[in-house]
Amino acid sequence: MFDPMFYLVCALVLALMIVAMASIRILREYERAVVFTLGRFERVKGPGLVLLMPFIQQMVRVDLRIQVIEIPSQDVISRDNVSMKVDAVLYFNVVNPEHAIIQVQNYMPATNMLAQTTLRAVLGQHELDEMLSERKKLSSDVQSILDAQTELWGIKVSNVEIRTVELSDNMVRAIAKQAEAERDRRAKVIHAEAEFQASQTLVNAATILSSNPAAMQLRYLQTLTEIGAEQNSTVVFPMPIDIVKPFLALLETAADAKPNGDDRPKVANAPSVMRPSVAEPA
Repeated sequence: MFDPMFYLVCALVLALMIVAMASIRILREYERAVVFTLGRFERVKGPGLVLLMPFIQQMVRVDLRIQVIEIPSQDVISRDNVSMKVDAVLYFNVVNPEHAIIQVQNYMPATNMLAQTTLRAVLGQHELDEMLSERKKLSSDVQSILDAQTELWGIKVSNVEIRTVELSDNMVRAIAKQAEAERDRRAKVIHAEAEFQASQTLVNAATILSSNPAAMQLRYLQTLTEIGAEQNSTVVFPMPIDIVKPFLALLETAADAKPNGDDRPKVANAPSVMRPSVAEPA
């Protein structure tokens, strides 16, 4: 026959194990327990060993570590009517477990959906050039707006990074043409500035050389030396204008000395020559 005490002891041990499993919780360092007594919030416990009253108290675990959420690609239209696809990465953590459990039904998908709508709203207020050049500033704007809205949920948004801005092929080609035109413009401006500086330097050099005739003569001789050193088959001999000036002055003086009348030499009248007459045949 079986001893009834044996069954009683076994039932008592089983009940103690069930009670222990329902009342004893062990939380890690990064976890907190939001405890409810008969459905009402009592307090936040943990980490370590947490004891609960079986069937009277319940707890919800909350992870305090930084969570990473990938915001899926969003269709965004910029202020200058350019369509694109933008995705981002969201970093946040729970700083108030009580609010994270009580104020919002499920803070993970709620934060994700809020991040998507905020990303579209913020980027839609800027032009394409701002999105491409000021990505860090736009990420900071999205982060500040999300942080202000999720503060009531006990969530701290630490960072938002805009990861990819995907444009259509037509826009990529248009941006490439714009960049090429900008480079051509800069090249032309630099070339024009170089020409201006070179001409200004030549003007200064001409002013210095004209102030001293000896400097002009030395420059002339240096030019001849450079031409001779190149061993060219054709030699260009530049003649200084100072050598030609006396001849030009003489020509001008001779031209002024001529009378205003006809300067062509006159030829004396030559004697007329009698043509011999030829008798016509009878």
